Amino acid sequence: MFKKILIANRGEIAVRIIKACQEMGIKTIAVYSDVDKKAPHVQLSDESINLGDPTPIESYLNIPKIIENAKKLGADAIHPGYGFLSENPDFALSCLDKGIKFIGPHPKVISLMGDKIAAKKTMEKAGVPVIPGYHGIKQDNKSLINEGKKIGFPLLVKAAAGGGGKGMRIVHDEDVLEESIESAKRESKSSFGNDTIFIEKYIDKPRHIEFQILADEHGNTIHLYERECSIQRRHQKIIEETPSPVMTSELRKKMGEAAIKAAETVGYYNAGTVEFMVDGNLNFYFMEMNTRLQVEHPITEMTTGFDLVKWQLKIANGEKLSIKQENISQRGHAIECRIYAENPLNGFLPSIGTLEKVETPTGPNIRNDTGIYTGMKITPYYDPMLSKLVVSSENRTDSINKMIWALSRYIIMGVTTNISFLIKLLDHNEFRKGNITTHFIDNYFKDWIKTKEGLSLDAIISLAVYDSIHSSSQEVVRYKESDPHSPWKHVGRWRIGSK
Repeated sequence: MFKKILIANRGEIAVRIIKACQEMGIKTIAVYSDVDKKAPHVQLSDESINLGDPTPIESYLNIPKIIENAKKLGADAIHPGYGFLSENPDFALSCLDKGIKFIGPHPKVISLMGDKIAAKKTMEKAGVPVIPGYHGIKQDNKSLINEGKKIGFPLLVKAAAGGGGKGMRIVHDEDVLEESIESAKRESKSSFGNDTIFIEKYIDKPRHIEFQILADEHGNTIHLYERECSIQRRHQKIIEETPSPVMTSELRKKMGEAAIKAAETVGYYNAGTVEFMVDGNLNFYFMEMNTRLQVEHPITEMTTGFDLVKWQLKIANGEKLSIKQENISQRGHAIECRIYAENPLNGFLPSIGTLEKVETPTGPNIRNDTGIYTGMKITPYYDPMLSKLVVSSENRTDSINKMIWALSRYIIMGVTTNISFLIKLLDHNEFRKGNITTHFIDNYFKDWIKTKEGLSLDAIISLAVYDSIHSSSQEVVRYKESDPHSPWKHVGRWRIGSK
């Protein structure tokens, strides 16, 4: 087993990985920026390295600096967590070149699955269901419009290199198709340096359901069941649960087999997630594959008993999976809520400030994955997710009630959070019935969300500060900037000044 691992991340996921390493007797190295000097992941690690400037491109995205320090301190391996460099093939390749084990899949697989068009073509050839659409090389407006009309409306125009809703447009009729194509291209070019788009059939009553897979480096692949991830704001998950309330035994079998086939087709190893879209008739379609540990992995751990981080380390160390698919089972129901420093009443605008008081709920089958503490400053530099609250119980109703109870006893003072909003979501009659889609918040909570025009001057200034921090890195970073789940990335581009 590895003797020393560098964790190329921060916050709750860095803490989670360090604790798994501690249980396995592995020494850890934390990296941190100037603003994270007192962060829990730094305090918990055996060694730590200051990366300096807090801007992501100078710290947590700085590949040469991270690799250099890993070599200097004798790290056998690097765990990227999620976000930041976790899905960057150049980083994985740099580790490989320097003789450091990258705890994740091969760089070629990361690159293939990071290209949404190439990934869908690969899955289509392998017989994995994909959403009907055009993923071709012709990118002129006339060709795209013709292909869109062949598919039929409504359509989804989507950036090939995108994520988190950037470069995405829903088109209901031909009159606005060309305009939507052009605006999606512009946004994709600005955000990702790539204006390639694809067009797909827009799914009615869509559910976002993903399957957790584990694959070793000896050709063995299993899945650990599904996660329902349909409750989203700005195309980003905020509540996840397992099992999915819509799942049947037959559907689970088919989707699980498709997930394993997707992984085996590309020669995948380590932990990964195959994401599907499921329509109102329970037809499912491959959407994408996340080549890393998911934010929502704790609910799978709570219901299967598997420690996914430990298995990542074991697989990276060359060990074989010790369990067969037929021997894996789920017990009970688990829900995860992402606690964000943000204001749902103000367009989910991130909130910055100092955490004056933090008290977390405790009790049987309540888990709190966090990297915050009383006195910590929440800055505009990183994702505003503060923690992940996870509960499990015997059934879905009991889990919902337990989560509402736990959230009502979660105290965070000093910044605005989404805790009250999460309680409202969970207690909504349609959520309790399991009648959820990715449009749930838009359908039932649109009155909570203000438009950009309704933002205060303070909000505009906060957005401008964030924009100035990140704009300089957009041209030089060819991969997803910072954490792909960050709502800071999807609030538009603002400038302060006179006309």
